[in-house]
Amino acid sequence: PHEYTLEEWHTVLETNLTSAFLGAHAAYPHMVRAGGGKIVNIGSMMSIFGAPFTAPYAASKGGIVQLTKALATAWAKDNIQINAVLPGWIDTDLTRKAREQVSGLHERVLARTPAGRWGTPDDLAGIAVFLASPASDFVTGTAIPLDGGYSVQGV
Repeated sequence: PHEYTLEEWHTVLETNLTSAFLGAHAAYPHMVRAGGGKIVNIGSMMSIFGAPFTAPYAASKGGIVQLTKALATAWAKDNIQINAVLPGWIDTDLTRKAREQVSGLHERVLARTPAGRWGTPDDLAGIAVFLASPASDFVTGTAIPLDGGYSVQGV
């Protein structure tokens, strides 16, 4: 099994979780002065799943969900809505590399995804725009899977 160094652990946590906290913390006074605002955090399907070799990443993305809920509860009084999107398999340069390196990955993802395709960056943009818009004014503290149904499939 892969052993992570403390430095690797800290790097992933700082990149994925601490940065979200610091960004929200910096935005808060400005949003209060403006009478409210929206924060859209980016989690991952690893926020709700475990997988080999993903401990730091999964912990950081799971932390995003809890940070989202905690801040949404604390800041609702200031008319600030905070939500998270949990992308699944999105077709990007990074996941294209994974598909090339991991035999059968593409087929396994398609077999488990009811939508029958990989997500696109436009799919992510669509939910982010909704969560940043007045259409989501009564939505706060949620973590929305964006995975074509991947997370609702059984074993």
